Amino acid sequence: MNVIIVDYNSGNISSVINSFKEVAEDKVKIEVTSDLNKIKLSDKVVLPGQGSFKSCVDSLNKISGLTETLNKFVITDKKPLLGICVGLQMFADIGYEERETKGLGWISGKVSKINNQNNKYKLPHIGWNQINIVKDSKILKGIENNSHMYFVHSYEFIPNDKSVISATTDYSSNIVCSVEKENIFGTQFHPEKSDKLGLKIIDNFMNL
Repeated sequence: MNVIIVDYNSGNISSVINSFKEVAEDKVKIEVTSDLNKIKLSDKVVLPGQGSFKSCVDSLNKISGLTETLNKFVITDKKPLLGICVGLQMFADIGYEERETKGLGWISGKVSKINNQNNKYKLPHIGWNQINIVKDSKILKGIENNSHMYFVHSYEFIPNDKSVISATTDYSSNIVCSVEKENIFGTQFHPEKSDKLGLKIIDNFMNL
């Protein structure tokens, strides 16, 4: 089996790469590339994302044919894809960071700034926070409710269909921190920075 981590110049993804390689050992081939053909032929894809919604979408769109290839992989071929942080946020129809920007539209919804209640809550939401698992999730298998995961974000994904939400975290309000829709998986927290539990989530995804 081979897993592609999409490298589209969206910031430092070395910790994502290292975590996947640690979990994969010699059992799974991990490749980091934006080669369209390799993505088409892979079994699973990881879409990381660091920085703003707009900068990540712009970086994806700069690589000719990449968005179309990912659309086919996810929507037509129904192969598993995991979005991490802004990688998850880009599933939305639209994001409002910097300026209004069109997302991938895989899970209908929007990405808005976390309501910090007049500076009562610091932004970005950074550090360890508990997750509340709200439905059975293939990638959260073996993860106990109220486990701590590592977050760094100021914007949140608000899906129109609440049934896609697999976990939330409490920061100013109930923030969506994990989604699952058929073959599409996403975490707002960083599994690659969430110690052993994060590695368990990566392992779950690779074992789908």
